[in-house]
Amino acid sequence: MGLTLTEKILRAHLVDGEYVKGQEIGIRIDQTLTQDATGTMAYLEFEAIGVPRVKTERSVAYIDHNTLQNGFENADDHRFIGSVAKKHGIYFSRPGNGICHQVHLERFGIPGKTLIGSDSHTPTGGGIGMIAIGAGGLDVAVAMGGGAYYITCPKVVRVELTGKLSPWVSAKDVILEVLRRMSVKGGVGKVIEYCGEGVKTLSVPERATITNMGAELGATTSIFPSDEITKQFLKAQCREEVWTPLSADDDAEYDEEFTIDLSELVPLAACPHSPDNVKTTHEIGKLKIDQVCIGSCTNSSLLDMLKVAHILKGKTVHPDVSLSIAPGSKQVLNMLAQNGALSDLIEAGARILESACGPCIGMGQSPNSKGISLRTFNRNFEGRSGTKDGQIYLVSPETAAASAITGYLTDPRELGDMPEFRLPEIFTINDNMVVPPVSEEEMDSVEILRGPNIKPYPETSPLPETIDAAVSLKVGDNITTDHIMPAGAKILPLRSNIPKISQHCFAVCDETFPERAKALGKSIIVGGSNYGQGSSREHAALAPLYLGVKAVIVKSFARIHRANLVNAGILPLTFVNESDYDKISQGDQLVLADIRKSVEEGRSELTVINRTKGIEIPVLCELSGRTKDIILAGGLLDYTRENMK
Repeated sequence: MGLTLTEKILRAHLVDGEYVKGQEIGIRIDQTLTQDATGTMAYLEFEAIGVPRVKTERSVAYIDHNTLQNGFENADDHRFIGSVAKKHGIYFSRPGNGICHQVHLERFGIPGKTLIGSDSHTPTGGGIGMIAIGAGGLDVAVAMGGGAYYITCPKVVRVELTGKLSPWVSAKDVILEVLRRMSVKGGVGKVIEYCGEGVKTLSVPERATITNMGAELGATTSIFPSDEITKQFLKAQCREEVWTPLSADDDAEYDEEFTIDLSELVPLAACPHSPDNVKTTHEIGKLKIDQVCIGSCTNSSLLDMLKVAHILKGKTVHPDVSLSIAPGSKQVLNMLAQNGALSDLIEAGARILESACGPCIGMGQSPNSKGISLRTFNRNFEGRSGTKDGQIYLVSPETAAASAITGYLTDPRELGDMPEFRLPEIFTINDNMVVPPVSEEEMDSVEILRGPNIKPYPETSPLPETIDAAVSLKVGDNITTDHIMPAGAKILPLRSNIPKISQHCFAVCDETFPERAKALGKSIIVGGSNYGQGSSREHAALAPLYLGVKAVIVKSFARIHRANLVNAGILPLTFVNESDYDKISQGDQLVLADIRKSVEEGRSELTVINRTKGIEIPVLCELSGRTKDIILAGGLLDYTRENMK
């Protein structure tokens, strides 16, 4: 029996465990990336581990999230990250150089390599045949120190692409169709592998759009083969020497399979407030809009921007619409300026933003109250835009640009004939905004620059003998990391200050939670299914840790957030019977008797005693040997330091 592409790469990097689906495996990591919203904490954790120099083939620190410097906090974090990178062997992508995933794809990604990043959209690298996985900052810190990265050995889903996209239908419509079929939790524990003749019709930027937004499936990652199209892209980036052909064997067996005929797809949109709430533009109808935002790590490539510039050329943005455009990297912005496309965007009335994440994380450009905003982004969770009642639709750049002109949601196929858009044979290469680290001999001379907003990692403690605590919060299904630990221009600057940022924990759900949890001293959170979906931000675990949360009991977890809870030493539990969720109320006193002994003995089924209601509830405690030891130690940082002695 042949191997899938996923199996080939994972097996080649396997350093711990056996390749058995559903079992935990440890893989060697070749590359890491961080961004500034998660990077400060990741590098504080790296320092705490005590390894003087990164041991990966390439680690890159990007500044792309907290670029609105309203106060000293963000600027201080950037100085800190830059000094840590210079000292410890990490390349530093300066603010203005671009979004981490776009730049990494252009300048650093290598087919067949493994990459983890402290950002959930790291799977963008799957567009050139990498196993690229989003992870918590502490996992990235451990990998930089030479440690393995642990995941559940995934199932592999084959998505066969046939046919060719019709004019004005795009890669964004492909991934929206996958989300429509699989849902935001349909990819949990799986890698999505794209195969078939249709793959050959997609450029690397188009493939990267699809793998990028695979994060919204809850998937471990997504991947395309490395073929002649990949080679052409790398050659245009003057990196042809890193190319290698990679594909699944013809007789590879998959756990699931389905087919998408690209020629049958039509323009789609994800409606509020979930990326899988997908309808055709025809089904939605001529929806009057207030705002259009084009960019993000999903749709900010040169190819996307050239299509947008063509649509806007000679036109004027509708007077009722605000249009903002953020090219994904300095390379993209520079090439738009060189070929005149930037002028077309400006003349049409677009507001040109810097090459950064920006509005995608609520960092500016929040829509008006109840405003309808079309965005080429990857998430439309309630309140994520910075406007609590904003109505956010996720669309392709083609749909966004066409709609910006008409003032209502518009099927771009109404534009008429589409010209052929080609990537250049050679991109403009200028890495002057990437600062290399000093040599190992010079590192002792580098001073680490710490601002007053940078606080240490929260205090941790080993798992207690018994957990006896009240339920400080009960929430429903599909709670996102944006619910748990909001982003946005007001909160993101506090990412390096857990005591302060914890004051905003669960603010979207219950503004009184932080004060209540702190007053209780220790507590338990209860939630529904797919708890913790969304970003990789470990702050959604670190803030509850700081506030005294000892355990989280839910119907099901999203992958990265569950791992982050374990890393923080917070016990993740799931209901044996989902109906038991209704047997617990906020304020109930719960007891996990002899919990330390139960975890030490590896018991998978435990009993929660609800003392308030006088009932017993069975829960699952699914910890492997390693994650069991992490929980017992009080978190991954304590576990790592103990095992380095």
